[in-house]
Amino acid sequence: MNPLIITAAITGAETNRKDQPNLPITPAEQAQAALDCFHAGARVVHLHVRNDDGSPTQSLDRFGESIAAIRKAVPEMVIQISTGGAVGEAFEKRLAPLSLKPDMGTLNAGTLNFGEDIFVNHPLDIIRLAEAFKEYCVVPEVEVYESGMVDVVARLVNKGIITHSPLHMQFVLGVPGGMNGSPKNLMYMIDHLKEQIPSATWAVAGIGRWHIPASLTALVNGGHIRVGFEDNIFYHKGIIADSNAQLVARIARIAGEIGRPLATPEQTRAILALPGK
Repeated sequence: MNPLIITAAITGAETNRKDQPNLPITPAEQAQAALDCFHAGARVVHLHVRNDDGSPTQSLDRFGESIAAIRKAVPEMVIQISTGGAVGEAFEKRLAPLSLKPDMGTLNAGTLNFGEDIFVNHPLDIIRLAEAFKEYCVVPEVEVYESGMVDVVARLVNKGIITHSPLHMQFVLGVPGGMNGSPKNLMYMIDHLKEQIPSATWAVAGIGRWHIPASLTALVNGGHIRVGFEDNIFYHKGIIADSNAQLVARIARIAGEIGRPLATPEQTRAILALPGK
């Protein structure tokens, strides 16, 4: 079986300490969380940043502090920043942290209802963001929340607007307003992606109660998996997870039990077509 890449989405923009008291917020806390997740089996850290009061921010200074702290603590970890920010964040602020030259960043492929909000990704802004990835030489991970977004991405690839190859796509399933993370839905998304962009690699982030069904479906179908407090704060129903690393370790353990190896840092960079260190 192909090696598994586990991504740890350690903080997010919506989760708070009232609901998850173990949420890492400061650069030092995020660096420690990234190190713990690496030891548990994660090879990519998906990064949102917060102000000291816990509020979400796209501050270049804060991103810079967290990136530097993580690189010092665990240089082997691939750092992937969010360009989504919090819902409602100005597009220019969302785009700006790419200038810090992280290994990767997220490229959201469309607008959707997001709980009681609307997560706006205007078609022209998606193109601007795709061009920024090329300008700053950052590798995109394309985020899709329902099947029509796969078609949008395929058109951008065919037009030469998204050029990184092989493209890596993240199915974010279970957001209120997008597709849920049932195994049936994920299998459809996998087949649809193969039809539209056959060379692409893929991962899944199952939100909330869809975390385990989506993750296990990906595990046995050759996909990669995102876990962490951004997507799910529980270890079992009603039981708060102790740490992001605990969620990583569960997937790593199950992968070992079915004979699927965890990707090494070098294999991770090769699969994602990242420049070598």
